[in-house]
Amino acid sequence: MFERIEMMRMARAMGHHVAQRQIVTARNIANADTPGYRATDLPAFADSYRSGSAPAMRATRAGHLPPPNWADRAIRPVAVESTASPNGNSVSLEAEMVRAAELKRQHDMAIGIYRSALNLMRSSIGRR
Repeated sequence: MFERIEMMRMARAMGHHVAQRQIVTARNIANADTPGYRATDLPAFADSYRSGSAPAMRATRAGHLPPPNWADRAIRPVAVESTASPNGNSVSLEAEMVRAAELKRQHDMAIGIYRSALNLMRSSIGRR
């Protein structure tokens, strides 16, 4: 039922995007001392939401299930432009910590959107 409401779909996709971006950030921090490791990040949510960059799935047999209609599909990490240290590592712990704070703010915004949508639905059916 809720997956048909665009605001709920967007809040879910935003939460999923933030979670995936947090995983990439944690991976960067974990590999801060790994020689040759290149820092990555995900594209911005606005760029990836409803983008047609993912290849379309197709069924090759009649018994295959139809592809789901996900808004948050095929988000791939991209390399972050930064200077590399002498061992070839490009992770900046300061930049990763700033990114982690930004992700917390985005997560709070996704929860706020979801909460607002629920309040609107409750009001529309006469509940508080």
